[in-house]
Amino acid sequence: MEGRDDVLVSDLAVTEFISALARRLRQGSLAREAARRLQHAILGRLDEGVYRRVELTRDVHRRAEQFLLSLPGTPLRAGDALHLALATSARAASLASFDARLAAAARAVGLAIYPA
Repeated sequence: MEGRDDVLVSDLAVTEFISALARRLRQGSLAREAARRLQHAILGRLDEGVYRRVELTRDVHRRAEQFLLSLPGTPLRAGDALHLALATSARAASLASFDARLAAAARAVGLAIYPA
């Protein structure tokens, strides 16, 4: 994603990223200092405007709820529905995800998936 100027990031995505770092810390596959550097790097890029911040608003929550009810073939979790709602509310063309359920739901609403 380095060098791109069209990356949207929510605080929800940052929290999930930090959660993944914490899991790696618990597993012993990541050093605490490396986790802190990664956390500061992503927060710094957000603060510098490298990534465009998108916010969880009431409308985003309502859109997520619509996705939860309207995509019965794709069992979304609340967090995934919020990511999908954030992307579609911001009129994103694609969504970065390594989660198969979220990727399927994103495709169902017309978003491309990265990585493909």
